[in-house]
Amino acid sequence: MTYTVKEIFYTLQGEGAQSGRAAVFCRFSGCNLWSGREEDRSRAVCQFCDTDFVGTGPDGGRFSSANELASAIDRCWGGVSHGAPIGKKYVVCTGGEPLLQLDEPLIAALHERGFEVAVETNGTRPAPASLDWICVSPKAGAPFVQTSGSEIKLVYPQEKAPPETFAGLDFEHFYLQPMDGPDVAANTERAIAYCLQNPSWRLSIQTHKLVGIR
Repeated sequence: MTYTVKEIFYTLQGEGAQSGRAAVFCRFSGCNLWSGREEDRSRAVCQFCDTDFVGTGPDGGRFSSANELASAIDRCWGGVSHGAPIGKKYVVCTGGEPLLQLDEPLIAALHERGFEVAVETNGTRPAPASLDWICVSPKAGAPFVQTSGSEIKLVYPQEKAPPETFAGLDFEHFYLQPMDGPDVAANTERAIAYCLQNPSWRLSIQTHKLVGIR
């Protein structure tokens, strides 16, 4: 299989339960809910996406095998691992929609290099069983098949995707993330109010944007 990747970079995870953790981000190209082109946004299932996942960038590319891509990810790891669990290498496979490409051979190749492997997915495709961390971010109007995982991170508010729809699913953590954009302040207030009224949900803030890292 050939993997098409927009970018690979080393940073701190900015959202959810793993916020603040050093990680290599592997952003796969392509998505099944939007082409990524502004002229198509009005017809997209997800109309609030703020990520560029079209094509390949200077720190991405096309990789002809799982080992080739895993090696590229490994070269980006900037931490010094001393064997302690806290220092374990960590990769976040994101997109676009990473499960259009992420497969068992790539996960195995990353495991061989000592990585804990996470995915951030819209939940429209089943996740491989060998993943270490599954973060699902549902989108209103999209089919939803990945109903279990490590965390659900719901962009809020979405009129046709209220938190109550997902509250009974098999996830370890439940997060509301205020929708970015011109109404982010009001959306944050609404998310805070909802979490206060429904303590099983926690607030997720995009801390990477607040501190100005990638």
